[in-house]
Amino acid sequence: MIIKTEFTDGHGKGEVADHHDIEPQFPGLIKSGSFMLRRPSLSSDQPINNLVTPLLTDMYQVTMAYAYYMTGRHEEHAVFDLFFRRNPFGGEFTVFCGLDQVLRHATNFRFSESDVGYLRTLLKPPNDKEKLARHESFFEDYIKNLDCSGVRILSVAEGTVVFPKEPLLRVEGPLGVCQLLETTFLTLVNYPSLVATNAARHVLAAGPGINGKKPQLLEFGLRRAQGPDGGYSASKYCLIGGFHATSNCMAGKLLGVPVRGTHAHSFVQTFTSLDDVRNCTLDGVNLVEKTLNYRKMLGGIYASTNDGELAAFISYASSFPDSFLCLIDTYETLQSGVRNFVMVSLVLSDLGYTPAGVRLDSGDLAYLSLECDIVFKEIAARFDLPFFRNLGIVASNDINEEVLHALSKQPHALTSFGIGTNLVTCQAQPALGCVYKLVEINGKPRIKLSQDIIKVTIPGKKNIYRLYGAKNEPILDLLVGDKDEIPVAGKKILCRHPFISQKRALVLPSKVESLLNVVFDREKGLVVKEATIDEARVRVSSQMKSMRTDILRHLHPSPYKVSVTDGLFKYLHSLWLEESPIMELS
Repeated sequence: MIIKTEFTDGHGKGEVADHHDIEPQFPGLIKSGSFMLRRPSLSSDQPINNLVTPLLTDMYQVTMAYAYYMTGRHEEHAVFDLFFRRNPFGGEFTVFCGLDQVLRHATNFRFSESDVGYLRTLLKPPNDKEKLARHESFFEDYIKNLDCSGVRILSVAEGTVVFPKEPLLRVEGPLGVCQLLETTFLTLVNYPSLVATNAARHVLAAGPGINGKKPQLLEFGLRRAQGPDGGYSASKYCLIGGFHATSNCMAGKLLGVPVRGTHAHSFVQTFTSLDDVRNCTLDGVNLVEKTLNYRKMLGGIYASTNDGELAAFISYASSFPDSFLCLIDTYETLQSGVRNFVMVSLVLSDLGYTPAGVRLDSGDLAYLSLECDIVFKEIAARFDLPFFRNLGIVASNDINEEVLHALSKQPHALTSFGIGTNLVTCQAQPALGCVYKLVEINGKPRIKLSQDIIKVTIPGKKNIYRLYGAKNEPILDLLVGDKDEIPVAGKKILCRHPFISQKRALVLPSKVESLLNVVFDREKGLVVKEATIDEARVRVSSQMKSMRTDILRHLHPSPYKVSVTDGLFKYLHSLWLEESPIMELS
């Protein structure tokens, strides 16, 4: 039977036959029920999510673009900055992420026929006959043909450590299309940057580990994430932030990243006795018989462990002898779980296999890990098996940044942490709060004023330069106006606080790094290669290492300085006075 089905990927429609013909004809598609979905592919320049189209925007962006067109302003040259006002989680740093999807969106920015039809239902035709022709032209001549061929985007690199007020993206081009990019760019940057920052903070909190061996951090948050896209994004950007693996199989496939996972309590609970063990021979050896021999040999507490749990571990070992790692707290961690693990591990060792370790999912994690470590060392000494001294002890159980800090201040034997809910939902702070503000129109810098100083914008085109000191540590980031002198190494430059005139310093940089660079250039499109996860991850790690420890510390971190040049300071304040109404008192 051949089933024909219509599909749409946001850029047009087509027809495919049965599933046997899907891959040869449409290698980017997978079949799902009676309709087609595009399979996300990192080799493609398509957005990873089909929802990321020009229609993924707020209504007020559409109304503004319409008003610009109706009044003939849509082609005026505009410059917007995307930035945030405060670092998240009470800290003093942020990790920028999401550029890859921003660039994919810009590359594919086109309204489909159905999008245009839907917009017609939102924007009613005017009664004024003279405006009616302009209204029709908005759809037929403007929206149908709109793309990013007139847009230029500058950005900091994926994985850069950034700070408030700095333009993470600078978007230049026709006013109408730049306005329509706002909401989508914000949603593509806000969560990735937030979760990558959260991951980097967890890496810091985990500390140096046991004997200087850094712990492995595993992202286990898919089941608690805000939907499938949130789960995928969390897996990707947590890895950029410093995590080592994910439990998310789809992320593993699409991103080519390590996937980790053992079993749940339900696996153990399905076994009630040793009679439930089926087909458990390994290399011709009966695992039950060998395990019971060790139980008899060890005696004491080993003789009274839970039989169902032991049966589960034997069954699991027969399936995964090379990566045997057990969840040991289903019934009783020390009286049963760890002892059952030891007995099965001894059998595996006799057959030439080395087990991986245990996972703790409840109780006093520090205490239980130390007790397990004692058991392992006793077995290592008794049977002359050194690998027992190096077994992994993984902790899960609603771990968050505070738990990691607490564990780092007390003795424990934990080697890995599986972190889910608090990591991927960013429970400590649900949003980063990036904003997208107009800073220039037709070559004239613009400023937004507010009684709340933090909401006052810094006008005009700006570049960011990171100034390093003699110790090769960043001293500050300097916002430099488009017409200002570019800082150079070995030459003093006056750096000023944007809003407090008394705060200023002469800085003699040993090195100057340009952070904001062109990534998308009008008709050329992409002018940079999309960063790989490894490249972005290395950037995060190296920049975190270069930052002063007082900026990264958990309690009362020092704010990192973001300064402006003297010229930009003076222009900002002159424009501030120019745009502010003078109060009249009587």
